[in-house]
Amino acid sequence: MTLDQLEQGKPARIVNVGGDTALRRRLLDMGLTPGTVVEIDRFAPLGDPLELCLRGYHLSLRLGAARDIEVEALP
Repeated sequence: MTLDQLEQGKPARIVNVGGDTALRRRLLDMGLTPGTVVEIDRFAPLGDPLELCLRGYHLSLRLGAARDIEVEALP
């Protein structure tokens, strides 16, 4: 599944970060690396962007970028 499909409040582990080269590099630089546990904290009122909690900080991310991040849900 991709990050945009993850339910709010459910933890997941990043499996793969895709996208074009510039976007991928930027996502990796922001800490969205394979193996990192992320959780969707909340959505904007109109659904885009979403706010992630990872590595002890919050990160806002557009749904288009979230579609390029493959995750696996954690129990």
